[in-house]
Amino acid sequence: MKLGIDVNEIIKELCEKGVVDCTSKVLNKMNGTTEGLVYTLTVDDDPKYVLKLDSSENIFLVEQLHQAYKNSTLLPKLLYTDPAKKFIVYFYTTGTTHFNRGTKINWLTLLIKELLNHYEIYQQTDKWGFWLNDPCQTWRDFIDRGVEYARINVGNLLPVEDYHQVKSFVRNISTGEGHERFLLHGDCGVHNFVYDQNALKGVIDPSPIVGPVLYDFIYAFCSSPDDLNLETLISTFTLLNHESIEKSRLIEEVIIQLYCRIGICLKHHPHDLADYLKAWNYWKVLIP
Repeated sequence: MKLGIDVNEIIKELCEKGVVDCTSKVLNKMNGTTEGLVYTLTVDDDPKYVLKLDSSENIFLVEQLHQAYKNSTLLPKLLYTDPAKKFIVYFYTTGTTHFNRGTKINWLTLLIKELLNHYEIYQQTDKWGFWLNDPCQTWRDFIDRGVEYARINVGNLLPVEDYHQVKSFVRNISTGEGHERFLLHGDCGVHNFVYDQNALKGVIDPSPIVGPVLYDFIYAFCSSPDDLNLETLISTFTLLNHESIEKSRLIEEVIIQLYCRIGICLKHHPHDLADYLKAWNYWKVLIP
């Protein structure tokens, strides 16, 4: 990473400011965003803090999200933001990401009640998606961009007719005009969910975007290949504070996101591919 920051100097500064315990040590370093890094800091050999270094734009957005939803029981408590927006510090959430999740209906229900239903309207931009560094003029443009990126990874794995079907569903998506924008987590999936004893405990590492609340819900639903069925979708969707939507449109939204998820799966989680392809065939049958 080329952010030009000495981690040990940061820890020293944070200690002098009283933000972290002065016995804090770097436990490990993980990749964050494309430009960023994430460090776990320990006290007495136990993880206690997370130090996230990133571009000033990303740090600004993450800080905004944490401040907007500081009362959520799922987001870690933000301790400090560098005035120059080079890094932030928040408390470490104990548990495991991705694994030992329990049932999807249980963790998705908690996610809706403790985070998604607290999302607030965002009025600081007239753009959509990653509005600071890669804005889209319409919400449909943002979704279409994701589909085109997924197609690069999907290649010939799925028939070209499937791609064209997905593109037809994208054309049914609202441009966003006349609809409220909400500040979203933006990367709201099991890879960023912390679980403990088969229960959802925390949501970490946001990539904030502006868009409809439905996006984070569908993204979370499709982020693991288990329980990808209509019953789980409908029973949890009814808990979501969201404008009314026809069942056929909800199915289309799932298929769009599932196509994108298969592209991500091929690149980052190939061990899940077989289950996602089963889910793909299941949802194709449900197309009106």
